[in-house]
Amino acid sequence: MPDTPLAVRITGLRFRYPDGTVALDGVDLEVQEGERVALLGPNGAGKSTLLLHLNGLLRGEGEVRVLGLPVRGRALRQLRQQVGLVFQSPDDQLFMPSVFDEVAFGALNAGLGREEVQRRVHQALAVTGIAHLAEKHPDHLSLGQRKRVAIASVLVTDNRLLVLDEPSAGLDPAGRAALLELLHALGSTMVVATHDLEFASSLCTRAIAMRDGRVYSAGTVAELAADPSLFAVSEAAL
Repeated sequence: MPDTPLAVRITGLRFRYPDGTVALDGVDLEVQEGERVALLGPNGAGKSTLLLHLNGLLRGEGEVRVLGLPVRGRALRQLRQQVGLVFQSPDDQLFMPSVFDEVAFGALNAGLGREEVQRRVHQALAVTGIAHLAEKHPDHLSLGQRKRVAIASVLVTDNRLLVLDEPSAGLDPAGRAALLELLHALGSTMVVATHDLEFASSLCTRAIAMRDGRVYSAGTVAELAADPSLFAVSEAAL
């Protein structure tokens, strides 16, 4: 897709946590608009840290451009309305007393009018198949339902890039299949960090392997899965 605009362009990204841990060590990465890209690799490879740079929750050294904009300064507000970040655990981002209020929060925060918020919330609930749960408290839902609420809460804004951290983790087969069906139906570009090779193969058109804070391989999920060291933790990380 040489003529397709870039959704993500990362050059020389480095990030060190306050305790001295080097999480990203010179990452170069490009994602085309419309792609669904899997980030693969062991725990500690830097996948989640990389995802948090895509809407400015973390900021390291190097260049990060998302949807043509630098992830800093005045562009952040606009980007955060177009980049939907879904954490591995939905409980890390759900805090409102009802599903409806949870999904509405992003639209209200974007300054949309009441009627437009109502329209977008109903649309997001319908797309994710949870309209019947609108008045429920998120704490009373299953893990799969809470993950759908988290996705609906980012779809309510003008989402062009969906960033998911271990979306299939903890789901039973039925929940996993339902989530795959939902994600396939969405038109957003996606970057998905996962250990679930079957899930990645079913969803993603391309895969990138990380280890020790670096990208070291790219190809299809099947090609990367053939590497027996794909999820091996290096001695440096132990």
